[in-house]
Amino acid sequence: MKVLCVFGKYNYGDPKRGLGCEYVNFIPALLHLGHEVLFLDSWDRTSFQDFTELNSALLRMVEQEHPDVVFAGLMHYEIWLETWEILRDAGITATVNWTTDDSWKYAPFSRLVAPAFHAFTTTYPDAHARYQRDGILHVLLTQWAANAASLQPPLPASECQYPVSFVGTAHGKRRAWVNGLCRRGINVACFGHGWPHGPVASGDIPQIIRSSAISLNFANSALAWDGVLPRQTNQIEARTFEVSGAGGFLLTEWANGLDRCYTLRQEIAVFHTLDELADEIRYYLAHPAERDAIAWAGYERTRAEHTYDKRLAEVLGFALRQREEYFVRLGMSPMDPFDWARFEEVVQRHRMNQKLSLLKRTLVAACSVAWGPGRGPRAARRLVFELSWRLAGAHTYSAAGWPGQMFYKVD
Repeated sequence: MKVLCVFGKYNYGDPKRGLGCEYVNFIPALLHLGHEVLFLDSWDRTSFQDFTELNSALLRMVEQEHPDVVFAGLMHYEIWLETWEILRDAGITATVNWTTDDSWKYAPFSRLVAPAFHAFTTTYPDAHARYQRDGILHVLLTQWAANAASLQPPLPASECQYPVSFVGTAHGKRRAWVNGLCRRGINVACFGHGWPHGPVASGDIPQIIRSSAISLNFANSALAWDGVLPRQTNQIEARTFEVSGAGGFLLTEWANGLDRCYTLRQEIAVFHTLDELADEIRYYLAHPAERDAIAWAGYERTRAEHTYDKRLAEVLGFALRQREEYFVRLGMSPMDPFDWARFEEVVQRHRMNQKLSLLKRTLVAACSVAWGPGRGPRAARRLVFELSWRLAGAHTYSAAGWPGQMFYKVD
């Protein structure tokens, strides 16, 4: 099977943040499954002049290569809804999007974008129920996993270099949790963007995990809106599986659905509060034999059930079935070849006029005064996006959407 991957090579499209989880894990898993893999970096704003060039490149790549599946990981509005609809209706390929952070992205993103695909995924159990409630039925509840190539059996706690470690970006409440542990006499070796050690090569992460007696995971996600009020939710993250797969002992913040993946306190350990976290760390450092038994049980469970080879085989099969069901449901046949005339009409709608240009300059100037020249343009983009999805809905992700027209580049 030929699979075209459309996502980022680097985290958030920024080489300074290191290789992205999707790039590091999905492509090797697809190759290991025996598929031919093509790649289009849709997050790199230096590779294309604008969104028109990016969208055109995707269509032409599909037309030339005829992949069986286009496997996307959208970040924002980089690929227009109209482009996905053209791909969906042509039927040359099955389209599926790997969707992350539905704990907070469901309302502003996922529910608006999903109808343009043959298939969609979510890693968040509560969001899957919301898709079904809203009549979006072509959604697969899946989960993050471990890279099969990185699987390693655990080391005994006595052979570990780090008593406690954390690998991940220093955002949200993670700094506060780590500082709180430090005040309680527990030092955590932290690696990743925003920590003193800085980012580490993706190939070094499994060794750090395996060399840690305890590997932490914080499950907090971004704020989600519950009506007019913000709320904080936890979610299962890729690190949940990466730690156990790399031979580490996982101590993770609780998140809904964890018990579907592991037996708590037998294959992984959990905490809810900072005080409980500190108590759990002290307990397992003082009971290395119990720690070692849990690390081994978690590793075995991960190796048997939670690898990307297994996940992606399921996702690809689901995407192919959903493409067939899409055309059966409509009572029509695929429209191959592409409707290029339709795409040219779409391109004409992606034009930033003088009014939008003036609005952008005004917002960027005002936000730069408030938040500085570095954060100001990003704040302006965020303001336009937040207003757009609330007022214009799915139009936000179309060629005529204001965020995409105004902010191809933030700087």
